[in-house]
Amino acid sequence: MIKVERSRYHVGYTTGVFDLFHIGHLNLIKNAKALCDHLIVGVNTDELVKEYKGKVPVISFEQRLEIIGSIKYVDEAIAQTNLDKLEAWKTLHFDALFQGDDWKGHPRYIKTEADLKTVHSDMIFLPYTKEISTTLLIQKIRNE
Repeated sequence: MIKVERSRYHVGYTTGVFDLFHIGHLNLIKNAKALCDHLIVGVNTDELVKEYKGKVPVISFEQRLEIIGSIKYVDEAIAQTNLDKLEAWKTLHFDALFQGDDWKGHPRYIKTEADLKTVHSDMIFLPYTKEISTTLLIQKIRNE
């Protein structure tokens, strides 16, 4: 869990597919909640995932949204219909966007961080849980 050394954000936002929910997903959500009073989690729709990954998740959007909405650290679970975080900010007005640090330095998030600065919202990279991912879980299932 993240140790909070500065004032918390009022509204925080994070997004993801959250397919085959695992401890890495929980760590991201728990660490994000430790830094904000109200955590909104955007769950990528099946259509969005198909658009940028070329395939749909194993678990349906409706079920993934219900799973995320049932987690005690999540104050609000919503549909994420595009990858534009500035567009999401225009509706949600979050003070900070939380993302796994495996995306730090990626061109998309360099741009996102710059975009969010224009509206005085912070981009916070949280520790990525390296030993697990949905891709690794699917590979393990296929190999057994």
